[in-house]
Amino acid sequence: MSTETHRLTITELASCSDCAVLRVSGELDQSCEEFFLRTLGARVEAGHRHLVLDVTALLFCDSRGLNCLLAVRWLLARREGRLLLAGAGRRLSEMLALTGSTELLPAHRTVGRALLTLPGDQRPLWPPAEP
Repeated sequence: MSTETHRLTITELASCSDCAVLRVSGELDQSCEEFFLRTLGARVEAGHRHLVLDVTALLFCDSRGLNCLLAVRWLLARREGRLLLAGAGRRLSEMLALTGSTELLPAHRTVGRALLTLPGDQRPLWPPAEP
């Protein structure tokens, strides 16, 4: 399932009752803030306590985008869950480091590595089976 706005696309890659893996593509800034928060908030409301965001195709993320990521992290933490990033590029990694957000938003090289930080019974099958 994929949802999108004119500059941001969010696509589900895999999920189970506790966790969803989502690909975030495009630009995460003020113009997409409401869409991003509404879409990820719906996943949390659906019962996902953990979200893994594949950000390899995220082309741009500014301070408003970082605030969105931190807001989703806060929401998940209240439910004893986690927000994990996978495939962060140089610019996003630098922004996380410069703002001191690397502890709050752990970034992993791949989705598979991010999923390994979660309990086995709380992560979806990865890589997902072909339909």
